[in-house]
Amino acid sequence: MMKKIIFGLIAGCLTVSVSSHADVFIAPFGGYSFGGNGLEVLVSDETSTDLEMNEGGNAGLMLGITTNDPGNIYLLVSHHNTDLRQGLLSSEVLTDLEVNYFHLGGTLYFPNGHFKPYITASAGLTQLRPDKQYSSETNFSMGFGGGVAYELTDNVSLFADIRGYATFVNSTGGLFCNETRCVWQIEGDLMWQGQTNIGVAVAF
Repeated sequence: MMKKIIFGLIAGCLTVSVSSHADVFIAPFGGYSFGGNGLEVLVSDETSTDLEMNEGGNAGLMLGITTNDPGNIYLLVSHHNTDLRQGLLSSEVLTDLEVNYFHLGGTLYFPNGHFKPYITASAGLTQLRPDKQYSSETNFSMGFGGGVAYELTDNVSLFADIRGYATFVNSTGGLFCNETRCVWQIEGDLMWQGQTNIGVAVAF
């Protein structure tokens, strides 16, 4: 059901007409990533555990074009340096980890003067990059969220939002493999992560 809703929002954003005076925009942002749970892995024949990502700062960039809705269509790249731990309260770092999102999405605004509340949805890939001795993992993911923008000028806006990302993993595969073995066997099939972001959008 969630997949259908998000795909419907994205499809709606991608099929709307682009105005003749459409603006191209660039929007750098930074924020805080939290969550990253949902992965249960098998560490021995009889023992399983939850893997948790440490919370921390993230940074990213959106490039896009405005639409008639009013709204926009965008490409998003987000980067988060973190580590992976066995359980939320554990101090033992299993591996350093980079979490990267590469998404195509759309936004729908509900203007009210200079304020523009909005909802957004996206889909693309999540890349998990551990220490170099292990392989990276790339999986399909979806994003959804909401926020508000404030127009400083016709071409410059400040925005703040909260986004959730759902990454679909192979529940029968291994996680972080090298030439001889995989560190864990995955038992979960969905990983969640949230972000709170602030940024500035500049249109041309």
